[in-house]
Amino acid sequence: MFRAPTASGGGGVPLTTITTQSPNPADMGDQSHHRAAAARAFQFHPARPAIIDLFNLYLGRSAREKSDDLVREPPVFLYVDVDDDINYRNKTQKRVTALNRDLPPRNEQFLVDFEQLLNQFPDREQLRTVSESVLISLVIQCSGHAPRAEFILFALRNLYNIGYIHWDTFLPSLLSSVSSAEMSVGISSTASPQPAVSSTSLSQTGMLPSSTTIPSSSNFQALSPASPLISVHGIGSPSQSANEPSSTALSPVKSSDINTGQHSAARSNTSTRDNAISSLRQLCCKIIFSALEVNLKPCTHADIFNHMMNWLVNWDQQQQWSDEVDGIKSWKRDKALFEWLHSCLDVIWLLVDDNKCRVPFYELVRSGLQFLQNISDDEALFTLILEIHRRRDMMAMHMQMLDQHIHCPTFGNQRLLSQSTTNISGEAAINMRYSPITYPSVLGEPLHGEDVALCIQRGSLDWERALRCIRHALRSTPAPDWWRRVLLVAPCNRQHPQGPTPGAVFTSDMIREANIDRIVELLRLTNSGNMVNSGKFLKNVFQALTLLLPHIDAEINCWQEWLIYSDVFFFLVKSGCIDFVDFVDKLVLRLAEDDHQILRTNHVTWLLAQIIRVELVMHALNADSRKVETTRKILSFHKEDRSSDPNNPQSILLDFISSCQNLRIWSLNSSTREYLNSEQLQKGKQIDEWWRQATKGDHMMDYMNLDDRSIGMFWVVSYTMAQPASDTVMGWLTSAGHAEVPGPNLQSNERMSMMREVHPVPISLLSGFSINLCLKLAFQMEEAMFSGEIAAHSTSFVVPFAFKCKLPPLLPEIHVNSIFFMALLTVNHLSRIETSNKNHLHQRNPSILNKPSATLLVLEILNYRLFSLYRYQGKSKTLMYDVTKILSTLKGKRGDHRVFRLAENLCMNLILSLREFFFVRKEGKGPTEFTETLNRITVVNLAIIIKTRGIADAEHLLYLQTMLEQILATSQHTWSGKTLRYFPPVLCDALIGRIDKRGLAIQAWQQAEETVIIQCTQLLTPSANPTYVMTYINTSFPQHRQYLCAGAWVLMHGHPENINSANLGRVLREFSPEEVTANIYAMVDVLLHNMQLELQHGHPLQDLILKACANLAYFIWNHELLPLDILILALIDRDDDPHALRIVVNLLERQELQQRIKFYVGNHGKPEHWLQTGIFKRIELQKALGNHLSWKERYPTFFDDIAARLLPVIPLVIYRLIENDAAEAADRVLQFYSTFLHYYPLNVTFVRDILAYFYGHLPAKLIFRILNVLDIKKMPFSESFPQHVNSSNAMCPPLEYFASLLSNLVNNVIPQCNSKVDASSNGLRTIINRNQTPGQPGSTNAFEGQKAFYQIQDPGTYTQLILETAIIEILSLPVSAAQIITALVQIIVHIQPTLAQSNHGFHGSSTSSGQGSTLPTSPSGGSTDSLGRNRQTSVLGLNSSNFVSRSGYASQQLSCLMIQACGLMLAQLPIEFHKQLYAEAARVIKESWWLTDGKRSTSELDSAVGYALLDPTWAAQDNTSTVIGNVVALLHSFFSNLPQEWLDKTHLLVNHLRPIKSVAVLRIAFRIIGPLLPRLANAHNLFTKTLELLLNMMVDVFGRNSQPSTPVEASEITDLIDFLHHIIHYEGQGGPVQPNSKARPDVLALCGRAIEDLRTDVQHLLSHLKTDANGSIYAATHPKLFQSPS
Repeated sequence: MFRAPTASGGGGVPLTTITTQSPNPADMGDQSHHRAAAARAFQFHPARPAIIDLFNLYLGRSAREKSDDLVREPPVFLYVDVDDDINYRNKTQKRVTALNRDLPPRNEQFLVDFEQLLNQFPDREQLRTVSESVLISLVIQCSGHAPRAEFILFALRNLYNIGYIHWDTFLPSLLSSVSSAEMSVGISSTASPQPAVSSTSLSQTGMLPSSTTIPSSSNFQALSPASPLISVHGIGSPSQSANEPSSTALSPVKSSDINTGQHSAARSNTSTRDNAISSLRQLCCKIIFSALEVNLKPCTHADIFNHMMNWLVNWDQQQQWSDEVDGIKSWKRDKALFEWLHSCLDVIWLLVDDNKCRVPFYELVRSGLQFLQNISDDEALFTLILEIHRRRDMMAMHMQMLDQHIHCPTFGNQRLLSQSTTNISGEAAINMRYSPITYPSVLGEPLHGEDVALCIQRGSLDWERALRCIRHALRSTPAPDWWRRVLLVAPCNRQHPQGPTPGAVFTSDMIREANIDRIVELLRLTNSGNMVNSGKFLKNVFQALTLLLPHIDAEINCWQEWLIYSDVFFFLVKSGCIDFVDFVDKLVLRLAEDDHQILRTNHVTWLLAQIIRVELVMHALNADSRKVETTRKILSFHKEDRSSDPNNPQSILLDFISSCQNLRIWSLNSSTREYLNSEQLQKGKQIDEWWRQATKGDHMMDYMNLDDRSIGMFWVVSYTMAQPASDTVMGWLTSAGHAEVPGPNLQSNERMSMMREVHPVPISLLSGFSINLCLKLAFQMEEAMFSGEIAAHSTSFVVPFAFKCKLPPLLPEIHVNSIFFMALLTVNHLSRIETSNKNHLHQRNPSILNKPSATLLVLEILNYRLFSLYRYQGKSKTLMYDVTKILSTLKGKRGDHRVFRLAENLCMNLILSLREFFFVRKEGKGPTEFTETLNRITVVNLAIIIKTRGIADAEHLLYLQTMLEQILATSQHTWSGKTLRYFPPVLCDALIGRIDKRGLAIQAWQQAEETVIIQCTQLLTPSANPTYVMTYINTSFPQHRQYLCAGAWVLMHGHPENINSANLGRVLREFSPEEVTANIYAMVDVLLHNMQLELQHGHPLQDLILKACANLAYFIWNHELLPLDILILALIDRDDDPHALRIVVNLLERQELQQRIKFYVGNHGKPEHWLQTGIFKRIELQKALGNHLSWKERYPTFFDDIAARLLPVIPLVIYRLIENDAAEAADRVLQFYSTFLHYYPLNVTFVRDILAYFYGHLPAKLIFRILNVLDIKKMPFSESFPQHVNSSNAMCPPLEYFASLLSNLVNNVIPQCNSKVDASSNGLRTIINRNQTPGQPGSTNAFEGQKAFYQIQDPGTYTQLILETAIIEILSLPVSAAQIITALVQIIVHIQPTLAQSNHGFHGSSTSSGQGSTLPTSPSGGSTDSLGRNRQTSVLGLNSSNFVSRSGYASQQLSCLMIQACGLMLAQLPIEFHKQLYAEAARVIKESWWLTDGKRSTSELDSAVGYALLDPTWAAQDNTSTVIGNVVALLHSFFSNLPQEWLDKTHLLVNHLRPIKSVAVLRIAFRIIGPLLPRLANAHNLFTKTLELLLNMMVDVFGRNSQPSTPVEASEITDLIDFLHHIIHYEGQGGPVQPNSKARPDVLALCGRAIEDLRTDVQHLLSHLKTDANGSIYAATHPKLFQSPS
């Protein structure tokens, strides 16, 4: 025991002696783990009993009262005064005893007694801690006793004044202890755990969620010691796990006593508990009010805020608990609850007060408090929630782009709206599922995945946006790889339960609805005979015939559309993405409610007949409970109406298709046979009869001369008898029999037999084959081609068949000997997807891997026929990696030159076909396995990609340096300065420091020259012994062998006959392929070096070049010792030497090569090889490949040829000539080879890229020559384009030309806004005229859109072709980028009033409510002049009636879509156009009269800004679009299609707007740039750069020395302040803000530096965005990241 000293004076009384036998109540005051140890250390401090006794004295609590309390019944809670409404009937309720006790001393005496007591103890810091601990326990015990609570509040204030209480340590401990007390009560008051609050709520994290709705707190949280009802963590810090042990200190009441309470006692004490908690929270709030009168530390503010928010989130817990137990009281009548609730709200308002900004208001915005489902009927709470909503909505405006709801993939470019793949390296992200569209929430978070897709409401904007994407995909036919990534399997087709699919965004309901829309659309097209919706139009004569024969025209023109759609439809059904039974039901209803007359043909029956053999469909018709009903509905689609031309193949097929369907259903299920049409079943006999007649006897059907009726009947047979039809086709291909093929390297006893060539099956016949027949043919073709004989039908049938089917096979993985094989012609849309990753060909025929003939066949087909298909499907990278493995095994193997060079040429094509950033290794690590030639081409192609298309993902930019190191690890090449000057800066900077080792190469040659010459003399003299060849090969060193050709060059002395070409050729053939490549590079170096030496000796340059070319011709043509393509590539890589390119041009102009090219063109016919009808002419092996490649080869070629190997080389030559300012030479080369380049499968890509790569550096003559690489007649160029590109006067085309380009993009590339039928368009809203009529300026040539894939192999889809053509046109115009941008912006800013004034719009009118407005703060759409006088509302010289009438859209819709089309097109153009766009956009904004008018008030400007920045889609509805709104929408459309790397130039736009002098311009700038920041969350450097721009703009207006045009208070920009807080946390998280999201230290440091330049009233609003732990809650609550200054 301890006796305290006697107090003296002033009414003091001696302190009572107390004991410390029971647990001290103050032990509960230190729950937090970082305070628990200190609490245990001070609970036995000698001053503690005396301090407790002193407080008991002033609180009027006697020792007897305390001892009585200890021996009585266990208290349910703390010491409380019992209200009158407490139920006393329960005998277990605590008794109230009247005690005889003296009155406590006066409060004024307390400080004197307290100081006298504490003067006895030397350590004041320990005494302060003990005092705080005692006071915390007293607060908890006495909160329900009003006088005692008032005294405690009085004591706290006075003790703080004399320094015995520190709020920064007291308040966190107090709040933690309060939570411990409430948790203890929860344990005693509930018999079973209650449902816990969501893990995203504040109660578990210390911070409310920012982007997700807080669930209702209707169920009180399970209050256990491990359940952190509150946790004193910093804002955003991770919470304590529910599984971790709690550090809760001892409760003021023994837990064992609490646990022994009965359930009845809990019911009795509920009201007491509720009042106690309310009183305790009320007292805590009063204490906090006192503390907030002084400056507290940020971490203290964070603790207070966390606890207050937790109380608000769970405000109804205790009352709901009370209702569950008692069922008496209602929370509406709970006075005590609303008292502490209001006090809690007052604390919140004090914390977020803008004048103090103790806590950023943003923490309320991201708290989720506003999403409480059970909001109390209280005005104060409602006011706070309303303010949070207001601030959140204002902040969210800066996160979303204008017209964001209509942004949608166009499939016009390969780069879709990609999602960031954070923490994924290498090629691991390639096969991940990703979302093609996202549904950004109000704060910019990209919401996607199955869960979100399933929650999208039908009819909502997100639903319509998804359908837009699907409908456009059904028309544009993207690769199946895209479909597989975004589709969800229908629930009825899921065999096993599976988790959500994160990347999928399209549910089966969406797919079903979009497909039905497409079917209805095609039916309307068929009935109308007008193909305008699909981008087709007819010539004037044919249009006249259409009017006379509508049915014939409809059937002819719609057939291709139905074929394309059926391919996709088959894939969707086969993949299980459509519930077939439900689809049939909905289709019947749609056709019935839409128009009973719409179904006039049998196209729907034909479509269903295509899929009737799909397993899921057969199950639905055979085993489903609704099979009878479904069958009857299927049969109901049959129509008897026939075409006007009964002999038309399509008409015959449609006439018999119902019979085919009935026959199939009859064989499936006997229970449905009674519903079949007997007439149609009898009609099937006609099919059998025709087939018997056609195959009668030994006479084979002449497939080359079938009439239309026979073609149609054979199509019908493909639906009823697929196997006999397949056998017949295979019989056609083998009908010519076999023949022995003489081979130059065959032994006398060897024979080689192969099929004779036959006429290829016409594509017109192939087009009508059923999909089932195609599958069977694919299997049989594959077997025949790789079963031991080289099939001739690989040339006569394989490729046309593959192109008809449109899609390439899936490439299997490499398993054995690094040799891959594909399931040839296994069509993805035709659904053999289960074989995608299996070498099933090898499984069926293991010996195939040992057949070099099969290897050659596969490589030739891939390189010269199926290459474009792989590119279209996005499999080029995978194929490139597999071919690379072949190269890596063969490049060091002697003698395998043919297969190696073929694989290398294929890989060359694959690399040049890539149009997005790629990894040189599939694994992403280690040096590349490319050859030296491929390494060099890869770097060049990277330069083209980066400069012409940009890098879509910033993470790829970080990988660029590593990738270059991988490429150049084994390469000694250095690019010349002339080449590097055209490289993009990011690539040039990475290569600029590379050491030039060409001088070292010559030194190495000079050191080895003597030895090499001696060896070459022995080997290459005309009289050399042939036996020395093997001696040389086996004994020479590698460093000497690489100079063999160089030595031969020296020994020639200009006379090739001086060397033994036979020995040289034999040695080179015995070399490995990579050794031959090294010889070529070394010979080129020596050749150019010797030429320089001879020039120094006075020899004429022209003579030297002619002599060099003659010697090279000896190597290439006379004796065919070296591959021509590699030699030319080696020469152009030495463009640092001024003579290398002259040699190349001379070689390309030589007659030997010209004759070879002419022979190739004449022998191969037209580039459209799939349309060839003649027998394919094979070239002899030696004549096709030359001596070097044909040596020891036994197998003939199919498509391979030395000339064809030059197709990827010549474009590289053109690049190098232009880089070296040799435009005339490039023009000559193109003149010679433009026709030959028609065979190049990437000719459209080549033209587009070279125009973009050298934009601004190409003469007009060369541009026209480059365009001739294309077959201009087959390109959808504008009709007026040739006259503009050939114009001698460099005049900018009229505005109507550019508007026509945009209109064409709207009609063919931009997804339709909707597919609803508009009554004003005669019921044909979906039949949109997407083409210009001939003769109009800007209209396209008579071009047939939606062609089959084989007609548009490059770029692959019709939408891509239209977009690429528009890009080529823009890049070819002989005017500057500034003029083009000015014209486009002029159209866009006035597009809405221009179209609205057209009398051809569906809602067109000459005026609108927004035009001519008298409100100066409401600028109208066409206004740029002062005060709106004489405002021009349309573009001069632009006839808008043509665009509105051709589009089929209302003028309001068309204006918004043209803005989207313009942004899409500009995003594909080079950076030169972007710079001009930024300058022009800034000019338009700055010249707005209402921004430059200094007399406008802040409220007027705010109103004007709000009006100006309306989404054009909404503003256009009232014809109130604005200049600034259209410009910002254009920029946002532009940004959404821009790769991340090119976003780096957006600072130019801000620089043009600066200096900013008004808040109005500042808001516009934030509105433009703000939505970019979420895209840059994974691009840290670019994010910080953009953020710095925003901060600098704020400094312009609110800087210390700035003088804005109109004074503005800091409170006017709270939305910008909130936005900055949000986006910084967004970037710190790398995506959507989470409760534990943290800002990055360097970002906060950046903000801190900028804040120093702001005005004081703005500084404190951003004061937490810095690294000072004494001023920032973000720094203070993350001590591991930010250290407090010492």
